[in-house]
Amino acid sequence: MTEYITGVVIVVFAVTFSLRAVPFLFLARVRDSQTLAYLGKAMPAGVMLILVIFTLQGVSIANADWMPPAAGVVATLGLHLAFRKALLSLIGGTAVFAAVLSLIG
Repeated sequence: MTEYITGVVIVVFAVTFSLRAVPFLFLARVRDSQTLAYLGKAMPAGVMLILVIFTLQGVSIANADWMPPAAGVVATLGLHLAFRKALLSLIGGTAVFAAVLSLIG
């Protein structure tokens, strides 16, 4: 039984280490790629657009359910326009969404 557990741990270690190392090996080969530079500039806006669409999907204006998503989207947009930091915008918008949800919930 000990040999089996040891084997499983070794395999899990090897797979985890490999999966974490492969992106760095790949990145070294494409570091000067124009496509990668374009994606680095375009992806934050694309991710935010997808999050806005996902957040507002199925929201009804007939009741108060629209307030938390709307507040979150407005906060995210305001933070992004003010600071131009995608992570700050996402975290701040999520916090506002959660706060408004807890207030009207």
